[in-house]
Amino acid sequence: MTLASEQVARKKSQLVEPAIELGDFAGDDASQETARRSLVVATYNIRYGVGSRLISGSLLRRLGLSRPGRRASLVGGNLVKAARAFSEERLMPRADLIALQEADRRTVRAGSHDVARELAEHLRMRYARAAMPTPVDEEPLPKQWYLDFEQRIEMGETGDTGVAILSRLPLGAAERVELPWHECAWRPRLALHVVVPFGASRLHVFNTHIDPHATLDEQLSQHAAVLSRAAALGEREPRLLVGDFNTLVRRARVEMRRLLEAHGYKTPLPDGTGTWRAGPLRLHADWIFARGLRVVRWGVARPLRVSDHWPVWAEVEVES
Repeated sequence: MTLASEQVARKKSQLVEPAIELGDFAGDDASQETARRSLVVATYNIRYGVGSRLISGSLLRRLGLSRPGRRASLVGGNLVKAARAFSEERLMPRADLIALQEADRRTVRAGSHDVARELAEHLRMRYARAAMPTPVDEEPLPKQWYLDFEQRIEMGETGDTGVAILSRLPLGAAERVELPWHECAWRPRLALHVVVPFGASRLHVFNTHIDPHATLDEQLSQHAAVLSRAAALGEREPRLLVGDFNTLVRRARVEMRRLLEAHGYKTPLPDGTGTWRAGPLRLHADWIFARGLRVVRWGVARPLRVSDHWPVWAEVEVES
């Protein structure tokens, strides 16, 4: 083992793995949901509800022209907008499952909001959330310049970021799937796996936020960890792989699709579908892949300015 790999292993061992946070705002509303023959799943990098202006917001913040005092009201209003998008059937059908990335909990940049919990409460849904642990005694390493526009969580903050899944269906199980990561302990990666009843079977959903700072091989190794866990479930039950895969260049999209399709997963999304934007720039970062399911229809919920991403959704049925 090299000195660098020893240092990474030491950092990983020092991080405390938080438990999965569970909540239920569905009450009796979910009692009739389990008999559904189709459901609508969405994936959304919500960017802690701060809005769509990634680059201009970063520049204003660095020039001291941002208004941090209004952050709490800004994020609170954006969570209401997101709840309407997922429920009012204007931009998309009503969502039954929502996979969130960058779902902050009580961070400064999120105005101290608990993004997943509050959105679940607005929508009267159940939720599971897994936090990404970060060190308390070490500054993050520099990013690639083109990825350095995001406001980071500061060292010593009590809040964290994470991934979450909201569900109108009962959550039968929820688990963390730790993914390989490299170099910087501020950028650990994980997937969240939940199980929900669907028709006469059970549906497995994996929500993953792939590291944009990783090399292509490192990104593929993160996908491979999810595929390995999904393969351990056997062949009979349907599953979804969704999330922000950070496929920012064409080669990353091609290689990622080749890997997932080789394991029997299919996506309805054409390569190059715009799911992320900054000014006039559009990139395809967010995906839905299904196995053992038929996609009836799909779409991208535009316009919605809660994040620099748009929600991607698909209606699925169990294959007969």
